[in-house]
Amino acid sequence: MGGFMILSSTMSKSGSVLNPLSKSLGTPDAWSGLLVAASTIPGILVSLPAASLSDVFGRRRFLLIAGLIFASAPFLYLLITIWWQLILVRFYHGFATAIFVPVAEASIAELFPNNRGQQMSLFTSATYVGRVIAPSLGGYILFATNSDFHQVYLAVAFAALTGLIISLPFLARGRQETTTGSRPTRETMRKMLSSWRKLASNSSTAIVSLVQASQYYVFGAFDFYIAGYMINVLKYTTFGQGLVYSTVLVVAIFARPSMGRVSDRIGRRIPIILGCILSAVALATIPYITDFTTLIVLLVAYGFGFATVTASTSPLMCDIAPNEIVGTSMGFLNTTMDIGQTIGGFVSGLVFASSLHYAGVFLVFAAVLLFGCAVFAFSGVQTRVVRLVVRSLRRKS
Repeated sequence: MGGFMILSSTMSKSGSVLNPLSKSLGTPDAWSGLLVAASTIPGILVSLPAASLSDVFGRRRFLLIAGLIFASAPFLYLLITIWWQLILVRFYHGFATAIFVPVAEASIAELFPNNRGQQMSLFTSATYVGRVIAPSLGGYILFATNSDFHQVYLAVAFAALTGLIISLPFLARGRQETTTGSRPTRETMRKMLSSWRKLASNSSTAIVSLVQASQYYVFGAFDFYIAGYMINVLKYTTFGQGLVYSTVLVVAIFARPSMGRVSDRIGRRIPIILGCILSAVALATIPYITDFTTLIVLLVAYGFGFATVTASTSPLMCDIAPNEIVGTSMGFLNTTMDIGQTIGGFVSGLVFASSLHYAGVFLVFAAVLLFGCAVFAFSGVQTRVVRLVVRSLRRKS
């Protein structure tokens, strides 16, 4: 389900499709940031409530809701005639990912408590298969159809419907789940709000969320602006840009499970710190490079750094949070992630509209990653496992 749904949603918003579509609709530069951020705003609104309620009422019904949004949104793109309508459709489409990702990750975290890093990374890599195909496929369809955006979004709809149809037997089993009821009760809401306060008041969860937000501040806007840089400055075709950008996701697919396994063995801190630094250096260098081979190397470095950090942040959040609110912890992490993406879209649009243009956008990317890295590096974030080991060693000594 994740592979097809993320293929669908990523193709709809990939830089090789969304950037030229926004240009064809005459989207003002100052509004490009809102266009990029529109699909992340729903994550701020619903990721945490949906994931929290899935702790009580089961995961599958929320996955079904997400699937229905995934399948219906692509058809709305076919009706767009004015640039601001694209922002509204992107906003609606964002509810699908906002619900799907934290609920699915919570399911994986519960199934594999002893090797969360590896298994959650395997799941994410499965969704990255869809992500890596999407930019080049969307770019190729545009190239082959002479920029017929209707053909692209019909392909988006086909992928989403395929994912929904093949997942229905699995999702239908949600009817067999035993829950506390079919509607949220006052007691349920009280417990949910209590769990939110517990996470929000924990400095460790706040710092891990900051790192995740900084990563997705960059990742959410990177696709759009690297596409613009490569198409408008380096003069690549949309297909060529999509193919080159897919390099980032290919690296993430293969690196993330391995780095998740590494973080299970050596801890989360070192991978997070090194991954942030590697990504920041690569991003700060990109706007000064025109050589194809060097650009590929930098994209590989950024993809590896991103995979290294995100392979550790999600399982670290689960390690910190109590077992009974794993879904809530994933919703909390995804909410802050979407806040980072939303801010990234807005700020990047303003920076791009200034005289700094592409160089400013990528330098700010690097600065944000280094800031999150510095806060985390000088913090005392520890998982429950680490704290128990430390206490045990102290008792023995």
